[in-house]
Amino acid sequence: MADILLVDDEKAVRSTLAIILGKSGYTVSEAGSGTEAVDLFKEQFYDLVITDLKMEPMNGIELLKNIKESNPVTEVVVMTAFGTVESGVEAMKLGAYDYIQKPFEKDEFLLLVGKALERKALITEVEQLQDELREKYRFENIIGNSNQMMKVLAMVSKVAKTDSTVLITGESGTGKELIAKALHVNSRRKNRAFVTINCGALPDNLQESELFGHARGAFTGALRDKRGLFQEANGGTLFLDEVGEMTFPTQVKLLRFLQDGEIRRVGENEPIHVDVRLIAATNKDLDKQIQENQFREDLYYRLNVIPIHLPPLRERRDDIPLLVNHFIRQHQAKGNTRITGVSPEAMQILTAYDWMGNVRELENVIERAVILGGGDELEPEDLSPSVRKMQAAETLQAGFGYDGRTLEELEKHYILTTLERHDWNQKKASDLLGISTTTLWRKLKTYGIEPKASRS
Repeated sequence: MADILLVDDEKAVRSTLAIILGKSGYTVSEAGSGTEAVDLFKEQFYDLVITDLKMEPMNGIELLKNIKESNPVTEVVVMTAFGTVESGVEAMKLGAYDYIQKPFEKDEFLLLVGKALERKALITEVEQLQDELREKYRFENIIGNSNQMMKVLAMVSKVAKTDSTVLITGESGTGKELIAKALHVNSRRKNRAFVTINCGALPDNLQESELFGHARGAFTGALRDKRGLFQEANGGTLFLDEVGEMTFPTQVKLLRFLQDGEIRRVGENEPIHVDVRLIAATNKDLDKQIQENQFREDLYYRLNVIPIHLPPLRERRDDIPLLVNHFIRQHQAKGNTRITGVSPEAMQILTAYDWMGNVRELENVIERAVILGGGDELEPEDLSPSVRKMQAAETLQAGFGYDGRTLEELEKHYILTTLERHDWNQKKASDLLGISTTTLWRKLKTYGIEPKASRS
């Protein structure tokens, strides 16, 4: 239950209220003066302080200020004498939850205490959620310790503290939105809105309206005024994902905002000033789009104030084991799997694969594997056939080396080696090769390879 501190220079009043609160299940401490309350508050934080207004030498207003400086989350209820409503209102302006006039009824008092503690619990919950959000998107928690990612994180650390426009580039699945959120929650705007929109997901005729808003009657179906995402993000950050999909008319309006900080709703000429930090991202080559007259060059220079490029996963293979173990731990925390690690053979396959879908593809492959895997470790056969097949093809070329043999000879050699490694278990071998047991049997017949038992 909640911890409550009662402050009143009249012992009889304190004792009566302490009994009432104690019977309601609250833990109660008492102080006979404001200075005594301050000393108690140094030793323990309280959920609620109930204090009389008129005390010497420190009155209730001074105590309220002291408490709010020490711990703003603690709620304060002020007890006032009859006819001192003005003092109660002053206390609320300084951060008190409410005031109550003496004499008061028991039920009235307990109702006010309950409401004050509900507010305290709600504020605490909101702050915890905000802390969790900040923790989740701290740039230190972005998985990767390769040289490429260290450079990206160093850039994020510097840029987050500014209001500069950032353009994040990289292939799909590299984590562009994660970087954008890290920039926001490590900035001075972290307590304001983070609004995100995928420009490629918006029909061309709705882009301007969604971003900048529209006035009633601006077009057919505009039955009322609409606030755009720029206004929703006012004071915070707007993340424009896939900015390369933006239409030319929308590009013109975005350029105007970047030039003077103003937007115009569709159907209106009156400018609206907004305070928004802009972060854009794209997986397209904007230089090529400029040459093909699909993207404005002047807008590109305005967006590209601080460029951050996210390398594809195949260029930072050292991060793959970290990511794999991170995704496994996530599933462990959810109770989705009893798998605790990855076998060396499976990790070799995962590290060698090119991951054209990058981190997103790797996450999906690990999710499939931990759901379908049967042991304590992920084995090669738990991985999707496409990943195993690619690794097999690479092994043919790189693992054995090219020495003039034909593709058929290389394949035959690889099949034999795989069978030998798995003691001629055709099921395991076919899983690793990414083919069915029927296909393996046909290839054995084609290449004239006799099963081990037949040969012996």
